[in-house]
Amino acid sequence: MKPKEILVFGATGQIGRHLLRKLTKKNFKVTVVTRNIHRKAYILKSQANAGWLNIIELNSFNYENLSRIFKNKDICINLIGILNQKNKTSFDNIHTLLPKKLAELSKENNLKQFIHLSALGIEDALNSKYASSKLNGENEIKKILNNFVILRPSLVYSVDDKFTTMLLNMLNLMPIFPLYYEGKTIFHPLHVSDMCEIIEKVIINEYKAETIECVGPEKISFKEILQRLLKSLETKRLLIPLPLFIAKIFANFFEITMKNPLLTKDQLILLNYNNSPSGKFKTNLDLKLNFDPKYFDKEILKYSYMWKPGGEFSKKEIN
Repeated sequence: MKPKEILVFGATGQIGRHLLRKLTKKNFKVTVVTRNIHRKAYILKSQANAGWLNIIELNSFNYENLSRIFKNKDICINLIGILNQKNKTSFDNIHTLLPKKLAELSKENNLKQFIHLSALGIEDALNSKYASSKLNGENEIKKILNNFVILRPSLVYSVDDKFTTMLLNMLNLMPIFPLYYEGKTIFHPLHVSDMCEIIEKVIINEYKAETIECVGPEKISFKEILQRLLKSLETKRLLIPLPLFIAKIFANFFEITMKNPLLTKDQLILLNYNNSPSGKFKTNLDLKLNFDPKYFDKEILKYSYMWKPGGEFSKKEIN
């Protein structure tokens, strides 16, 4: 039987790199699109055996360029997303207009599935530009396609993420750490390998016209995440609630002075809302996708040792 041809956008990110390994091992032929093959190809080529991965460089995501690569594909997966805006790289362009364009091309070329990565909790946080752009992107896709699958993950973590690794860096350096909104914001952390397992099951089971909220096996507050990271580091830090007006001053300062801000004003808005299932859609737990989920404490131990003074020699044996 001819293997399915899958087109992936955003493959160089945390989820994309893990997903390429999983899909190609299952004999899916994957085409990856990147803006800079010279900077990204060495990362991508190591994720799959030769013959199962094709890398295409596109400097511009215009209609003509994109239309050509959609031909003879079965599935399109869009993983592209940003956490803060930079110049022309706006939330609307990346989260709304690009998914709309990819959905239109999927329809024109009769693709069997369009899988789009969105985010959990966006319906509550509409005063956030990030959240509203994500929701607008979902709505545009639903207007165009019937064979869409929208995945809304909670916090996706691993050694390749930009969340737990940033926190580990900061906790390692700072004796005092600020708690925004008293650290009460709820997350359902999902390990990246579990997120990729969900995507694989969506493809194999040929789900269509579904919005799936993707959560890990635990409900953890932001304060608890920090406490668990500190425990993995075997250290202590003072966690102090930070008044909102001071947090806004810090966020504004970070945005002005840093290329990749530690915190933006929009992210501060997002932190005011729980990252939990809405109850309006099925979750991966409801679908019973039959895999053993990974637990936060055990998984962070596999890489948090890198922030300890002894490095790998401080690593305890993990069963």
